[in-house]
Amino acid sequence: MEWMNRLNDAISYIEAHLTDKIDYGELGRIACCSSYHFQRMFAYMAGVPLSEYIRRRKMSLAAVALQNGEKIIDVAGMYGYESPTAFNRAFQSIHGIAPSAVKSKGVSVKSFPPITFRITVKGAEEMNYRMETKEAFRIIGISHPLDKEIEKNFSVVPQMWQKAAVDGTIQALAGLMDTPLMGLLGVSTCGDAEQWKYFIAVSSTQNTEEFEEYIVPASTWAIFRGSGANQSIQELEQRIVTEWLPTSGYEYANAPDIEVYLNPDPKNAEYEVWIPVTKKVKP
Repeated sequence: MEWMNRLNDAISYIEAHLTDKIDYGELGRIACCSSYHFQRMFAYMAGVPLSEYIRRRKMSLAAVALQNGEKIIDVAGMYGYESPTAFNRAFQSIHGIAPSAVKSKGVSVKSFPPITFRITVKGAEEMNYRMETKEAFRIIGISHPLDKEIEKNFSVVPQMWQKAAVDGTIQALAGLMDTPLMGLLGVSTCGDAEQWKYFIAVSSTQNTEEFEEYIVPASTWAIFRGSGANQSIQELEQRIVTEWLPTSGYEYANAPDIEVYLNPDPKNAEYEVWIPVTKKVKP
């Protein structure tokens, strides 16, 4: 219940700041995790990206304000839009009509109430995992900066993998792999105090000017194994967040998420998902 209470406290923060700039870092602090992990948890549990949820809430309240006679330019400013044009675009994306049409007779608008997180009964299908505490280790590879709103990165990572497969990067990295974890790694380095990046990498002690180095900090990991094609790894990650994590006695630790591709064949992949965790601190 404590975990759900934190998520609901974060929703309360959003509601209290819909006319302000919402601080994603503060949302993470309320939920006792990084802003990156909060956004991932939110999207998996709510079924909608955090930024889209906030947009829907703002536009729901904006419609009410317009119905009550507020001017479009005032409502746009109230909800953080610097121009009526940007506000008009956001409003139409939610309601399907222009803000100026709200007062027309018979026109319908949409309402998206605040969400509430509750524990539901899931988990009919077993989840096998193991725990491992690992000292800091070195990876080398290629990286790409990530945006602080994680849904803006959805096209970045697949394009990285596609390019790396074509230009020989994956083959070159595989030849440099010489320490555990033995597999191609997808590493999301998204702590609040660092530049967010995604790495395609391997664990290696070898020195090379061709690739970038990163030190993965020591952590305890919950490790889940899976196989399949296409979206199977995303489905596993969603189950970890929505089914395992809430009742595990653990919460996210300040370390990267790691995907270990044991067999990277996209049609029949074998992989592990490494989630950094720490024991929940009792209040």
